[in-house]
Amino acid sequence: MLPKTIENSLGRNKKEQRQVSKKKDASLASERVGQQLHIMRKARRLSIRALAELSGLSVNTLSLIENGKTSPSVSTLHQLAQSLDVPITTFFELEHPKKKIVYQRAGERQQLVFSQGQMENLSAGMPKMGSEPFITRLEPKANSGLTAIVYAGREFIYCLEGEITYTIEDEVYLLAPGDSLIFDAYTPHSWRNTACGNSSALLVLCPVDSAGDLPERYFMP
Repeated sequence: MLPKTIENSLGRNKKEQRQVSKKKDASLASERVGQQLHIMRKARRLSIRALAELSGLSVNTLSLIENGKTSPSVSTLHQLAQSLDVPITTFFELEHPKKKIVYQRAGERQQLVFSQGQMENLSAGMPKMGSEPFITRLEPKANSGLTAIVYAGREFIYCLEGEITYTIEDEVYLLAPGDSLIFDAYTPHSWRNTACGNSSALLVLCPVDSAGDLPERYFMP
């Protein structure tokens, strides 16, 4: 058995390593957002000043974002998404050739960090064909917002950790690890993390038509 002082030292080192890893992930995410913003702005032949006028953001702010020097808030991304007429998730998607097979090792997936947690797209790189699988990690009290979610299609959720509560047409369904739920998504529904800590789940959105901005509506109320 290790002495208590060594155990404490090892614990501090692991915590510091996790903090460094989180900062690195946040930095990479900022770079991806900046690259994607630059690509979209150039594709529309907009100068930074023109985009600033469209979005209501300053030229300096846009320059910092494009160069990966700052991490934009959700409200800032909403302003940019509306100005460029794209879903907010577009900022986290770099263009890659479509694939027939996608193999993703744990820890290597692109992270979409939002105000109440983060998500991983399990099918990134594959053509969209009616279903979009995600791993979602929700912070305490995370929820889908005041407005019920409705779309033509079907939805599946499998709780991995914590406790997630779904409300579907006034019926309440409590999901603990191992519990699952599948339903027609045209019925008004909402979700919230009712655990004391973080919760996570496998979520599969199956819209009849294109998924469009569904991830945005789910994770950024």
